[in-house]
Parts: sequence; C-alpha cells; structure tokens
Amino acid sequence: MNHFLDINKTDPAALRAMIDAGHAMKAARNGRPKGLPDDDQPLAGRMVALIFEKPSTRTRVSFDVGVRQMGGQTMVLSGADMQLGHGETIADTARVMSRYVDLIMIRTFEEATLLEMAEHATVPVINGLTNRSHPCQIMADIMTYEEHRGPIRGRKVVWSGDGNNVFASFAHASGQFGFDLTFTGPEPLDPEQIFLDEAHAKGATVRIERDPFRAVEGADLVVTDTWVSMHDPQSARERRHNQLRPYQVNETLMARAKPDALFMHCLPAHRDDEATSAVMDGPHSVIWDEAENRLHAQKAVVRWCLGV
Repeated sequence: MNHFLDINKTDPAALRAMIDAGHAMKAARNGRPKGLPDDDQPLAGRMVALIFEKPSTRTRVSFDVGVRQMGGQTMVLSGADMQLGHGETIADTARVMSRYVDLIMIRTFEEATLLEMAEHATVPVINGLTNRSHPCQIMADIMTYEEHRGPIRGRKVVWSGDGNNVFASFAHASGQFGFDLTFTGPEPLDPEQIFLDEAHAKGATVRIERDPFRAVEGADLVVTDTWVSMHDPQSARERRHNQLRPYQVNETLMARAKPDALFMHCLPAHRDDEATSAVMDGPHSVIWDEAENRLHAQKAVVRWCLGV
C-alpha cells in the first residue's frame, strides 16, 4: 500500500513518475472546461475522504476538484465533524474510515496524528499538511519549476524567511530530486537540523546563509512563505515581523538572483510583508501556475497511492 506521508519517505523513481504524470494530465486538460471530467476516469467508483483539522483553500479545492475530474467522489470532513482523537482514538477512526472509503487525505496539526492514521488505516493516506511538512505543495513547486525551466536537478533553490514545514519538505525534496538548497533567515527561526542532515546524507548541498543578498546570488529559484500563522498570538506576529523584515523578497533582492530566476510563494500571501507586490506580480513570479499545479500534482499523487 502506497501512503504519501513525506517526500523523503517516497522512492525517488516514484516521485519522478508522479511529476511526469502531473505534466501529462495537465497537458491533456489544456483548453478543456474546468468542470469537464478527464477522458481517463481512473477513480470511477472510488470514494476519497478529505479531512481538515486545519482550514484550507488550495488544498481543499484542488483535492476535491482533482478527484471529481478523475471520476471519483469526495467526502469533506472537518475536525469538528469528527472530533478526531478527542472521543474515538485516531487509530480507531482510521480503522473505521478504511471500511468506508478508498483513500484518506488529512490536513492536521501534529505529525503524530498523520502517522497514527497511516499506521492503522487499511487504505492509502496522504499528508495534506502537518506542522512539520507539506509534501504536496513541494510536488507542485517542482512541477512548476520544470514546466518553466526544465529539470530541477543541479539547480540552486533559495528559501528566504522562516524554516517552517514548507521549507522542511523542500529539504526532503533536495535529497530526492538532486538540487542545491540555501536557507536564509534569522537564527531563531532556523529549520530543524534533521532536515538538513537527511538531505546531506542523500548527496544534496544544503546550507544556511544569514545574508539574504549573498544567499540569492546565482539562484535559479527564490521561495518564501507567510511570516505568521493564523494561530500565532499577536505578540508572536510582531516578533516575527521584526525578525524577518530583512528577509523580505523584493525587487532589490531578486535582482541578485539569476536574470531568469523564478519566484514562488505557496500562498496565502501577506502582500508587502514576506514579498512585495512588485515581485509577486512581476516577471519572475510563477505563483499562479504554482497554485494551479497543486491540482495536477495531487491528481498524480492520488493515482500513485491507488495504483491506477
């Protein structure tokens, strides 16, 4: 059974096959009405549970639309609907859900919730996001980069900001796809060392550079993310803004990257905080392709998990 829990836990050949499948499915839909099903209906008769303990726009819509385009049906459940882990255990919820549906996608807070769900489910489980990682987003990001610039292997990717869950999945991907990764941000917000060590062990070059202008020199791709979470208290928001202001991605910073460098942001964005509107709407930006490719990349992930 193929769970998709993290990029570093998935075979590189399988990851490459998913990216290639995402490109193929996107090309096949080119020019078609968005509500029109795919010609290929590999999920016909399949039911997919989409569980959201954390709110979502892109993850919810892209998974829901993708499953429907492939002929399947979805059941969208919130944490409040399920009281996940508060009454019935997560393990028992996984066992029960497995009797009703063919696949479970869960977007949750604690990684332990995801892992317990996968351990006890008898159907595939997909990580839609946890506090530690966001693998579906990075699959879409790699697909987007390669759509515009060709293979990502050997390229230089620079992350500016907080060493959060999205950066963690970029670190996982650097080891699996063979690109170099630089983190630039304040020391208190450094990523967990284990993410860097794992990438190093797989031959990737991953480094930390405090000076953002030095970090982006020669970059093929510059990436950032929101500085604050919706769950952060006001005091934490103010502290993070003060810490991260020097790492804003603006036109001056992008000018130090390669002339054809791309800019990505997984969204939602706080414009003119982590990135300026001039960059987000400028010639380097591919953020709207990146958002669309969540749909195509995740369709490929779902098909891989179900073997269809």
